[in-house]
Amino acid sequence: MKKSDNPKDSSRRKFIKEVSVGLVGAYSISPNLNAKNLPKDLKESMEGKVKLSLVVNGEKISTNIKPNTTLAEFLRDELKLTGTKLVCNQGECGSCSVLMNDEAIYSCHLLALDADASEIITVEGLLNNDELHTVQKSFIEHDGLQCGFCTPGQIISAVALLKNNPNPTDEEIKNGMSGNLCRCGAYPKIFDSVKNAIGSKI
Repeated sequence: MKKSDNPKDSSRRKFIKEVSVGLVGAYSISPNLNAKNLPKDLKESMEGKVKLSLVVNGEKISTNIKPNTTLAEFLRDELKLTGTKLVCNQGECGSCSVLMNDEAIYSCHLLALDADASEIITVEGLLNNDELHTVQKSFIEHDGLQCGFCTPGQIISAVALLKNNPNPTDEEIKNGMSGNLCRCGAYPKIFDSVKNAIGSKI
């Protein structure tokens, strides 16, 4: 049998031919296959981003994010809701607290993807049009802040406490607010602010 008549040689030649044609074809269209021309969803998928859908301050949000993005980073960097403060970034100080389905959580310690399909309320979302929330008013009236940096987290925790326990005891207020640190030491005034909001519409 001649070498050229070997079925294996024929298959090999066919394979090489098909691959060559494919490479030439790919080369001819490659100028159009760059990031600028790719559909947004495909581009973000290639970048490792995944879909996130949730409600933030009453607004439905659907976007693609990197899987390692924390909820705090998403709120601050993507949605520009900077009332959520990043301080310790370790889930210990409470400055990043937000409401997730009416529960106060540390947004720096939660991946944004873990909040998928949830309802998030930040301190900005407590406003009713331009009117301050009852708890926000109480903090102002009773001097429940000094530098104010921890105040958004304090207010969020107070709202969560009063939503879930409308008439807390003094001890329950202390326990409910215990996850929020105040470097200025304004705890007595913070306590008064929460206590005086009891009975108000939350």
